[in-house]
Amino acid sequence: MMPSFSLPAIDSAAMLAQVEAWSAINTGTANLGGLARQAEALQEAFAVLPGTAELVDPAPVSAIAADGSAFEKPHGQHLVVRVRPHANRRILLTGHMDTVFPADHPFQNQRWLDSDTLSGPGVADMKGGIAVMLQALMAFEESSAASSLGYDVLINSDEETGSLASADLIAELAAGKLAALTYEPAALPDGTLAHERGGTGNYSVVITGRSAHAGRNPHEGRNAVVAAADLILRLKALERDDLTINPAKLEGGGPNNVVPDHALLRFNIRPKSTTAGDAFERDFKRLIAAVEAAHEVHCHTHGGVTRPPKPVDAREQKLFDLVRQCGAELGQDIRWQSTGGVCDGNNIAACGVPVVDTMGVRGGAIHSAAEYLIVPSLAERAALSARVIQRLAEGALP
Repeated sequence: MMPSFSLPAIDSAAMLAQVEAWSAINTGTANLGGLARQAEALQEAFAVLPGTAELVDPAPVSAIAADGSAFEKPHGQHLVVRVRPHANRRILLTGHMDTVFPADHPFQNQRWLDSDTLSGPGVADMKGGIAVMLQALMAFEESSAASSLGYDVLINSDEETGSLASADLIAELAAGKLAALTYEPAALPDGTLAHERGGTGNYSVVITGRSAHAGRNPHEGRNAVVAAADLILRLKALERDDLTINPAKLEGGGPNNVVPDHALLRFNIRPKSTTAGDAFERDFKRLIAAVEAAHEVHCHTHGGVTRPPKPVDAREQKLFDLVRQCGAELGQDIRWQSTGGVCDGNNIAACGVPVVDTMGVRGGAIHSAAEYLIVPSLAERAALSARVIQRLAEGALP
């Protein structure tokens, strides 16, 4: 079906060149040098838009070391682009520059799997998505509707570890927006979008007991590792249909002849609803008190729900329907499905802003050394985004 509207030509070759150049820069979340190089490259690339492009310092983030002490975890700068900030109708577009591959990971290079498929770190998640976003905005700026819409762009440096250093910035930029688009890769290689999402939370519990000789006076000790084991079993007992709990790492203990006085438990929860998340918080407090009483230890907790569940209400569904309509105009069959994964779309939805958060490329095997990008999807998804943004500028959403 031929579209009844016009969009400027999409430069797929330029997008591919950007993806190849950006993928060659290691941007594991902890690689501050690589993130700095990537941020500068993105700032230069987005300078073609008629607005301001600035690098913003990350918010401070505390974490818990293996010995139970708190420390500040460094992060890279975030890129913020503002175009027509005083427009009456404004949207938010977000992406992330970090990947899950640290500087010492063996997956550092790109290779062609076939003439349409490029494998490489971050090519799908989400340097390909950033290229799609930029090309769509460049195309939109050449359309007659451009003056009717303002937008902010955020490309953060810490999405893969929960966006703790950018959560406040996400909320600030989401405030008052008509809608938001996020450029995570499609949920499936055929382009299917992620619809409803569950939430996630990460917790650390530092357990302090009392050391003693394991042979002479073990009764005087208070075994922190035993208390942690009890805590793990009690946590698993809290699981329900709308909540899963994953005890992920237990650290502590020492010589076999010493009752251990220290343990650190790290775990993750996945609530499917806000109700489930709230119920866990109440139950968790009671559970901690019970473990402390049963083992005569002290528990210090750190963390919480970092990305709330993302239901799809009527307003958000209208945005999904608009994306489907725009896809149909371009001959693309747009579908969606619910997923257990999380992203910055969860944060945006929690601000009351409708968001479609898988507007990026088609590809697959993300977060693995087999990650790949379906190269023709660069132009395909850029055209889709450009049309959606154009329709938003024309008032497609109230």
